Amino acid sequence: MGNVVPCSFDPVLSRFLDCTIRRAKHVRDLKDNLQALETDLQQLIQTRNDVTRRVCVDEQNQMQRMERVQGWLQEVQGAIAEVDELLQLKSQQTYKLCLGGYCSKNCKSSYKYGKQVAKMLKDVAELRREGAAFQQVAERVPDDAADEIPLESTIHGLESTFDKVWKCLVGEEAGIIGIYGTGGVGKTTLVKQINNKFCNELQSFDVVIWVVVSRIGLKDESWKESSLQKKARDIFKILSSKKFVLLLDDIWSWINLTESQSVSKVVFTTRSFEVCGSMKADKHFKVEYLRDEEAWKLFEENLRSEVLDHPDIPQLAKVVAKECGGLPLALLTVSRAMSCKNTPQEWRHAAKLLRNSASQFAGMGTEVYPLLKFSYDSLPSDKIRSCLLYCCLYPEDFLISKQQLIDCWICEGFLDDSNRSEAYDEGYYIIGILVHACLLEEEKDYFVKLHDVIRDMLLWIAKDIEKEKENYLIGKWVGVRKISLIGIDMILSQTPRCHDLQTLFLNKGTLSFVCDNFFDFMPSLKVLNLSFSRGLYKLPVGVSKLVSLQYLNLSSTPIRMLPVELKALTDLKCLSLENTTRLRTIPRQLISNLQSLRTLRMRKCGDSVLFDGGEVLVEECDCLEYLNVLSITLGSYNALQRLLDSVKLQSCTQSLFLKGFQESTSFNIATLATLKHLCQLEICEWDGSDMVKVGDVQKIREPSSFYGLHKITLSNCYCLRDLTWIAFIPNLKFLSIHSCDAMKEIINVEKLGEVLGMMSDLIPFQKLQFLSLSLAKNLKSIFGKALPFPHLKEIYVCHCPKLMKLPLDANSAKEHKIVIKGEKEWWNNLQWEDEATLNAFLPCFKSLWYAILSNICFKNC
Repeated sequence: MGNVVPCSFDPVLSRFLDCTIRRAKHVRDLKDNLQALETDLQQLIQTRNDVTRRVCVDEQNQMQRMERVQGWLQEVQGAIAEVDELLQLKSQQTYKLCLGGYCSKNCKSSYKYGKQVAKMLKDVAELRREGAAFQQVAERVPDDAADEIPLESTIHGLESTFDKVWKCLVGEEAGIIGIYGTGGVGKTTLVKQINNKFCNELQSFDVVIWVVVSRIGLKDESWKESSLQKKARDIFKILSSKKFVLLLDDIWSWINLTESQSVSKVVFTTRSFEVCGSMKADKHFKVEYLRDEEAWKLFEENLRSEVLDHPDIPQLAKVVAKECGGLPLALLTVSRAMSCKNTPQEWRHAAKLLRNSASQFAGMGTEVYPLLKFSYDSLPSDKIRSCLLYCCLYPEDFLISKQQLIDCWICEGFLDDSNRSEAYDEGYYIIGILVHACLLEEEKDYFVKLHDVIRDMLLWIAKDIEKEKENYLIGKWVGVRKISLIGIDMILSQTPRCHDLQTLFLNKGTLSFVCDNFFDFMPSLKVLNLSFSRGLYKLPVGVSKLVSLQYLNLSSTPIRMLPVELKALTDLKCLSLENTTRLRTIPRQLISNLQSLRTLRMRKCGDSVLFDGGEVLVEECDCLEYLNVLSITLGSYNALQRLLDSVKLQSCTQSLFLKGFQESTSFNIATLATLKHLCQLEICEWDGSDMVKVGDVQKIREPSSFYGLHKITLSNCYCLRDLTWIAFIPNLKFLSIHSCDAMKEIINVEKLGEVLGMMSDLIPFQKLQFLSLSLAKNLKSIFGKALPFPHLKEIYVCHCPKLMKLPLDANSAKEHKIVIKGEKEWWNNLQWEDEATLNAFLPCFKSLWYAILSNICFKNC
């Protein structure tokens, strides 16, 4: 018989019974669970409403809801929706129940529904407990680094400056960044753009401050009542632990910024470059006037399209925009005023009004000029304001010689001339203030000019000044003190009665005739400028009536002789005869009789004046007791020696033009070392052996030797083979060499080494800015090896076919760009130190179409 295996059914039966009972429970308890679910749902909704109210209150207090609270609210919303779906099936499901609710007509359906209700009841209860347990529903979070500031207009043309400033902000090399420029030029717009970029891009700064202390966490009422000192301490305490960007707009003077330990940045805008210095800015950037195409784009954007639909208006509109001089504020003001002008006649009138009487144009006298006038009013003194106001006698964009301007200021009485040297120092100091205040623009070191809109603003000021002594009217004769007729062609055939006239500018025009008694009724005239007057071949004898005259400028005129009547000008302090190449006669004793002369400029006078090489002229100059500024042309070694023998003339000679010197075969450059104030040296038409020698090296290398000499010009010197002595001029800025056929190299390295001996530390051209080389057909070398050239701006080369290499390498101009002008063929044949040098200077070349004319322009700078 087989074995019988015992088998137990108890565990299986037990699991079956448990499962059945649980399923039966979902059906049995369905009605009670539905009722409990409805109750709990209402309680959950109440809890949700309480939490939502708390969140709203906190958010009104600038707090942010917690993420887990937000998640809970979303879960509650989903649970409510699910419960609603279940309750919609309530009647249908309870109808299926039978046997007192213990069974169902459809057990499977009732079980499934009952299971969902039980689960939902559990979930709702859990959500209720979570909501009731919230101690905090929102929290304080750091504000955004910056609030976006609306921009009225986008100014195209600021992109380059913006990129430079932004690079400094995200880099580590600069902590304080200064942005300066004329009022209305777009500085504030630029800083607003910087602020807004912080809003749109994530940066590693905690806060961007735009003169709003609430942004850094100081908001309570008690702090508002605190003293200024406590507020400063609180701000410092908070900022010391933060990385911040501080944006300061339109500051006028130094602000004490205490350094914190964090890596922070300060960006400020100002109208004065001097503020950049006093604030110790690590980097500074000037916001320039807009170029023509950028100015037109800004102007066009603010006009209605219908206005420009007229075929004749766009061209007229460009003329009007150009009259705004690239100043964004003026462009915006004028474009708004013209936005509804639909006829060419209106636009032509606007252009004329802006050209001749800009202050009468709508908005210029109320919006533009008052803003610019803040810069004028903020100048340190009335003296400086008078000096600036004087500049509006010159036309817009006119290149004003700094030297001549200071001469005029002295003779007008703006500067004390008891010490001429100190007066010039003060004059250059004032020019620096005006340039740094962006009220004057500097041009090539020697000149300044007034921007169109600044000049119009100054004329607007001048017309409103009540004091008669500042009566400036440009172009009229009667009842004024200062008249400017610069660039106007005229015949002076009548005798005006101008008893109060103090200043008369008749330069840059054509004077085909001046009657003898033209000056008879100008007893108060102090300043008379006739320079560059074409057709002025002689002065009327009536010039002797100008008994108050202190300044007379006849430079660059075709005048042929000076009348002896000039001896009557006993108050004359400044006489300029420079570039009067046709001048043949100066009466004997005329110069020596002008005993009030402080300044005498006679560089490049006519050859006939130097009939004895200039010895007599030197003797007469030596008789002038108060002379302290002299520029002179000498044509012989004897005349030069007489000048060098005079202690007085040694101390006042600033410009020396040496021409000819036929009797000399050599010249020792060291002899000129005694001219302590020599600024400009020109050597012309020397035709002998190698005449210029270094001489006493010890003497020439003294700190005071040639300290002020910054411009050297050599032309038509056919004998010179090199200019090695140039290496000993420490502050040389301008070097021009023209038509020197024998010259093979500028500095001979071997000769320089022989002269120096043990003193081999000399590096030439450390201050050089401009180098001009032309018609030097045998020139092969400037210097035998590459030099650093830390200040070089421009190299000009024309008709120097053998100059095949420049003393440059890749490190010669790391900090700035050098412009190299020359013929394209010459450039293509140049040899370079290496590929890196070629690549560094390849973008610097500018081809010359008319090289000789360009060189003439360079020399006249």
